Amino acid sequence: MSDSFPVVDAHLHVDLYPPEKQEALLAEAFSQGVETVVAVSMDLASSIRTRELALRHRGRVHPAYGFHPEQEAPSELEREELLTWIRERHAAGEAFAIGEVGLPYYKRTEAEEAGEPFDETPYLLLLERFVALAAELDRPIVLHAVYEDADKACSLLEQYGVRKAHFHWFKGSTDTMRRMAEAGYYISVTPDIAYEDEIIEVVRRYPVELMMAETDGPWPFEGPFSGRSTVPEMARESVLGIARVKGIAPEEAARGLFLQSMKFYNL
Repeated sequence: MSDSFPVVDAHLHVDLYPPEKQEALLAEAFSQGVETVVAVSMDLASSIRTRELALRHRGRVHPAYGFHPEQEAPSELEREELLTWIRERHAAGEAFAIGEVGLPYYKRTEAEEAGEPFDETPYLLLLERFVALAAELDRPIVLHAVYEDADKACSLLEQYGVRKAHFHWFKGSTDTMRRMAEAGYYISVTPDIAYEDEIIEVVRRYPVELMMAETDGPWPFEGPFSGRSTVPEMARESVLGIARVKGIAPEEAARGLFLQSMKFYNL
């Protein structure tokens, strides 16, 4: 596949890179054929930083605003401040998605394995608010929801009639994948498709027409990427992995994934 073929990194935490490295990271990515990055957020402060990046790189950094679930749930005041701020962005006619939002699978299971109590209720209520907001504003929603949590998310998406749902770095059962695919929900795939059997199996079973490529940077990867910093242009490795597993030409995969990402996010 030609390195000049454009790609979209459909899930990137730009604001989690050191501030002094963010501009160079983006400049290098854009020079290496990354057309756009979808920059997700962790909370209100993160959303504000992500918006500033998007304003500096209009059309190249597409922001998503939300609250990452793998942390302490926000207070009621924090939640309402974030939801109000997102509504203000919508009223101003700004381009954005809702995300990253979801359920704390890893936080919950770690607590359960340690024999510690874990109350998922505040996270479920928070996700419902974000799903309702995505439906109200007719915005794409970026989800951190894996395994059985994906089914909980699907129920909320169906309840509120959300049309555009993107499950990033998805893992889950065949039944869950069937449910998601029938609803037309997208998944995105990271470079760990190069070495992770579970991800290979997900890609083998899920429709390629409902896929995107991502890096989840700055999250580090293992296998052939061990010791390397994660950068947006590594989304190309996701594209190559999907092509290999699906048995299609890299150029065909690259074009399809690129167009699907651009259409999903109205880029």
